[in-house]
Amino acid sequence: MNIKNSNTLFESSEETKAWVISATMGYGHQRAVYPLKDIAEEKIITVGAGEAASKNEEKLWKRVLGAYELMSRAKSIPIIGKPVFSLLDTLLHIPSYYPMRDLSNATFQVDLLESSINKGLCSAMLEKVKTKNIPIVTSFYASAIAADMKGSHNVYCIICDADLNRAWVARQPWESRIHYFAPCGKAAQRLRAYGVPDERIFITGFPLPIELTGDQNLTVLKRNLGKRLVHLDPKKVFRARHEMNIQHFLEIQNYSDTKTRKLTITYAVGGAGALKEIGGKIALSLKDKILNDELKLVLVAGTKQNVNEYFHSVKEKITQANSQIEIIYAESLDGYFQKFNLALQETDILWTKPSELSFYSGLGIPIIMTPTIGSQEKFNRKWLFEIQAGIMQDNPDYTDQWLTELLNKGILAEMAWSGFLKARKLGTYKILEVLRTGKMTYTQSPVLR
Repeated sequence: MNIKNSNTLFESSEETKAWVISATMGYGHQRAVYPLKDIAEEKIITVGAGEAASKNEEKLWKRVLGAYELMSRAKSIPIIGKPVFSLLDTLLHIPSYYPMRDLSNATFQVDLLESSINKGLCSAMLEKVKTKNIPIVTSFYASAIAADMKGSHNVYCIICDADLNRAWVARQPWESRIHYFAPCGKAAQRLRAYGVPDERIFITGFPLPIELTGDQNLTVLKRNLGKRLVHLDPKKVFRARHEMNIQHFLEIQNYSDTKTRKLTITYAVGGAGALKEIGGKIALSLKDKILNDELKLVLVAGTKQNVNEYFHSVKEKITQANSQIEIIYAESLDGYFQKFNLALQETDILWTKPSELSFYSGLGIPIIMTPTIGSQEKFNRKWLFEIQAGIMQDNPDYTDQWLTELLNKGILAEMAWSGFLKARKLGTYKILEVLRTGKMTYTQSPVLR
């Protein structure tokens, strides 16, 4: 691939086209395919909505999504919350890694999915992709399994978490034609345990937005990280230890010792709108620093109007100044992703639940994690701990105290650097490479992968 800058990734999109498919189960599946929008045939297909669903199927998906969002928020409901959430967690349960063992036998989740597909789940999507014989790239397991069951070739499935449920893999994976794009080695290890052959697993990394990475030399990412480290290391504790490494891996022109803006913290809720109250507590704790113009707080409501209204009520209690507290909200997913990616250009700390955003640690952004919701987030949290790029939140009511300590000790700068070196960053490019050539080049570089 001969790609010079971030604007030329899809120069040959006319000759590289695919059916790009997602689903409305939280933001994760849709965030994963957003960077591939320019190679999408016609547009990104959302299973269960619009042209990709019959009326009956759309009604079914609305019920499923409503139940999903209810159960995702259920933990905070007194008395009935934990039992309701436990039901969701059982359906999404991921077994422990150890002891290492063969997990290729089908589970009840596999039976349930196959039964639903045979009754018409994904049927409208299947009719759509029949119209042109091009690759199918999906971030949702049901559409991958459905296409495979109906005999489609060139099916590629993007794994959205550091680990996955058995339902992501066909009943007899050794006979399936699905290829998988794994975000990390742990996900690839699980795919092997489920019986997927090595030749159908590509450890690409999670597809990150090219506006945040830049070209394959990570020009934009390195420039942003160079500026970010100054804000994450106010006492120069980290830079005193690692200055030569920083200059080497970031390149000398990206190494900065001058602050160009305020420290910026971004708090993002998930697709179900859960845990919005934590954002309110963060804002109130940091009130003095916000009013003294020492930092900027970005509150991300996504596409949830109720969360947007809540964050505006929080802002009104503190300040009306637009520059001190920014709220990101959009009615459309495209609008939300565009605003969010723009905000991340100058974000120093990302505070969120350990969802698919865990892989944004590869951008050199330290992750402060809220409590987990579901099995997959527990494994994302474990992965962030292993690569030393994330930390669990302390009491948000005292954010101003413990966050200041982390900054002064250089701990958040260490996390940003660790995520930059250890997490894969070229997922979008690697996926495109596989679609174009059928194979993927690997490198030993800790940065350019």
